Amino acid sequence: MKILISAAFVFLAACAPSKLAYGQVKSAMIDAGLSEGNSSCMATRLTDRLSLLQLNKLRKLKGQKRSLFDYAAAVRQVGDTEVIEVTASSAALCASGFAPEKK
Repeated sequence: MKILISAAFVFLAACAPSKLAYGQVKSAMIDAGLSEGNSSCMATRLTDRLSLLQLNKLRKLKGQKRSLFDYAAAVRQVGDTEVIEVTASSAALCASGFAPEKK
């Protein structure tokens, strides 16, 4: 029983950082010029798929207001292939409405 409880705590602890990062990622995307809806959709997808280190790279992309696709293109600056792929696919899914996170 103790092992099961310990495993549950480890699982919850592993999930918690990305869920805590959601608000910061969403705010950073809004600051970068994305709409509220696209920021929410993208933040949900990115925090589920990227590490905190990778999310921190995205946080540094503040600047002028951009469209969703301009933002995805700017992500190339971070030089992380996984970040680029996840951001590009998330941008396409969120913009098209095919992302289950898009409401």
